[in-house]
Amino acid sequence: MNIKFFKMVSEAAFSNPFSEERIEIDRRIVGASENATWREMLNPLLRVLEENIRELEKTESNLVRLDEAVAVGVLFHVFHQYVNQFDELIEQQVVAGDESCRAPFAFQCLEELARYGFRRTDACRFVGIFYQIRRAYYFISNELIGDSPCMKRFRAQLWDTVFTHEISWYVRCLWNRMEDFSTLLLGETGTGKGAAAAAIGRSGYIPFNPNAQKFEESFTRAFVSINLSQYPETLIESELFGHRKGAFTGAIEKHDGIFARCSSYGAIFLDEIGDVGVPVQIKLLQVLQERTFSPVGSHDKLRFNGRVIAATNHSINTLRREGKFRDDFYYRLCSDLITVPPLRQRIRETPRELETLATHLMQRICGPRLQLPVVGKLKEEMGKNYAWPGNVRELEQAIRRILLTGTYAGDTASEPVEEVALGQAVESGSLTAKELVEKYCRDLYDTYGNYGEVARRTGLDWRTVKKNVVGIR
Repeated sequence: MNIKFFKMVSEAAFSNPFSEERIEIDRRIVGASENATWREMLNPLLRVLEENIRELEKTESNLVRLDEAVAVGVLFHVFHQYVNQFDELIEQQVVAGDESCRAPFAFQCLEELARYGFRRTDACRFVGIFYQIRRAYYFISNELIGDSPCMKRFRAQLWDTVFTHEISWYVRCLWNRMEDFSTLLLGETGTGKGAAAAAIGRSGYIPFNPNAQKFEESFTRAFVSINLSQYPETLIESELFGHRKGAFTGAIEKHDGIFARCSSYGAIFLDEIGDVGVPVQIKLLQVLQERTFSPVGSHDKLRFNGRVIAATNHSINTLRREGKFRDDFYYRLCSDLITVPPLRQRIRETPRELETLATHLMQRICGPRLQLPVVGKLKEEMGKNYAWPGNVRELEQAIRRILLTGTYAGDTASEPVEEVALGQAVESGSLTAKELVEKYCRDLYDTYGNYGEVARRTGLDWRTVKKNVVGIR
């Protein structure tokens, strides 16, 4: 038995698919060159894995009891046999909506795992995890595109917030306990916090029901969201927790709030959490701590089993210093703290990011088959140094403006946002030393226009200065 091979496969299976680590592991397994992509290496890896499994089956029918690494290798093998069916189910479920679709192939997957030696209860759990893994990959990769380093890091962070940084821990003991892990998304308006929250919320664990041959819940129903800034203070509690009939003037019938509508396998997205007052924060804190809530006008205690995702475009540390955001509430929300990168940072790191994202948005607006010269017009009119203060949302509307009028002049009313974004990045701890040096060098170069002067002021070699400045232009 080639135990070293199975341990490498196990390492690959438990690594973050959006990380460089996963690519390096796959290269070691198949002996690929440094230029080989993850997709190019996957099929050779699966072929070698199948050969090793078939060899073991000649002498042992219960492969699971041979070694833990062999068991993980079998899981990896079976998962990839059903990847296409899981993807088809995801797309089918998006169309079907809240009614869970039947998945006979998932029952076949369960039977195959049992044949390899997994207990049926464990096999059923792994089928649920397979579906979860595929949903997470599907929504993170399809909805949050971009090749810039900051976007690659961002996608890896989202994966970790779904499965933890060590997925073997998740598989062992955390798969049904993630409701205790809240996520706080920071970032400017229009960066894609809602899309990130949806990717997390639609990627929770949903059990498989072998008798019905379908999963217990539709992931479309599992994710519910509310924008807290759109409600006056007097109505927020009712929208969050619901109210009973007659609880206040105008309450002519019972109303279920968002916490009551969230399923036990679901997640709630509280957008613009920085806009709610302290009294609401206290009640939300009680829900997070006690996992219970009461509708307005009622003493009934209702159970909440879902996960909480929150977001704000305000500086969370400023709100805390000003007493507008309670520290105890913050600490309950920030099991994970993720900053969504602004569009200008993405473009600065990788200039082609603008074209990649604009093309993706064009296909969403016009359909994949229609090719219009909008992206070229956008680049021509905006230039390479436009700051995109409205971020991805502004880019999408710029494309619509060009489709309607043939031109887009940019948002001239917006205040400069570079320092705000930098401040948020520093506060959240997402700014690396390399990014800080690059930013400082670029600011000095924009002021003095000379690599030598920047080198004198920073104490860096002028070639290092040029590399930092040119590398982010």
